[in-house]
Amino acid sequence: MRGREDRSDSLFSYIRLEERVPADHPLRAIRALADEVLAGLNGRFETLYSQMGRPSIPPEMLLRATLLQAFFSVRSERMLMEQIDYNLLFRWFVGLEMDAAVWHPTVFTHNRDRLLEADVAHTFLSGLLALRQVKQLLSSDHFSVDGTLIDAWASMKSFRRKDGSDEPPGPGRNGERNFRKEKRSNVTHASTTDPDARLYRKSDGHESRLCFIGHALMENRHGLVVDATLTHATGTAEREATLAMLDRRESRHRITLGADKAYDVEAFVGDLRARQVTPHIAINGAVSKTGKVRKTAIDGRITRHPGYAISQRCRKRIEEVFGWIKTQAGLAKVKVRSRTKAEAVFTFAVAAYNLVRIPKLLAQATA
Repeated sequence: MRGREDRSDSLFSYIRLEERVPADHPLRAIRALADEVLAGLNGRFETLYSQMGRPSIPPEMLLRATLLQAFFSVRSERMLMEQIDYNLLFRWFVGLEMDAAVWHPTVFTHNRDRLLEADVAHTFLSGLLALRQVKQLLSSDHFSVDGTLIDAWASMKSFRRKDGSDEPPGPGRNGERNFRKEKRSNVTHASTTDPDARLYRKSDGHESRLCFIGHALMENRHGLVVDATLTHATGTAEREATLAMLDRRESRHRITLGADKAYDVEAFVGDLRARQVTPHIAINGAVSKTGKVRKTAIDGRITRHPGYAISQRCRKRIEEVFGWIKTQAGLAKVKVRSRTKAEAVFTFAVAAYNLVRIPKLLAQATA
């Protein structure tokens, strides 16, 4: 027989939120890993918060909600709060009770930014990689590195002379600007919206834009990111960031490092050798206008080994990381200002990428 709508509202509900989430839902394995990492950060959280005043949003809930924003491509904190308000899956993952009130978007943003500024993002990534079940997935000998441009939250109209000589003549949101024949550089100009952003052009034929450079150090066995950072956009930033990430390694045994031809610089290769790193770097065979081939820093002692060709194939997987971060996590353009905040958001997005892949890798390892 035909069923009829019953619109009577029940005063009480006897169904637990835990029962609403299927036992085989992918977020269950991800939350188990995240909770294990957050449990290890409890002592760090105690030192970050004062023992006086009103209780803030629990840091564990802040970070779980930030993970959801990356997993489901939620483009703003206001939309994230709306989802947590009526989406039972989001409530369960964050740890918010069924009848608990959701936070105001501004309150959530302020609390989240203050937490990430305290270098919690790097600590969370390190804690994830330090888990016993995750360590067995990581290679300790073979790595790859690369960088990608991350657009800053600033428009080109905000890039003005530091001496203020090109300020708009009258009030208004955007003064009229004619960029024709105007020479601009990071030496004479700066963004009034985000002074940390730098004008940078990827290569000849590409447009210049205000951006940062995000860097990732990836292990080659399963393509998991073991370290990440974000720097100003400069011509030497990729090599400088690579050396900084290598210096943070705990082990000092010899490793291999794959990279593209932008890293084929004699001084950089020398720095790698001094750090017990074998440079598996693509050869930059650019030809000058006069027909002279550029001298490479990579010689036959490296290219003759089969491992060099393997590293050149594996290093391209790092583009999968950047692709996920920019499309799924929405970081093609950061929505925060200052390099410190942008680095925290970028690093946490890298941790979210690892969290998505690790449960699948663990399931394959035990199959």
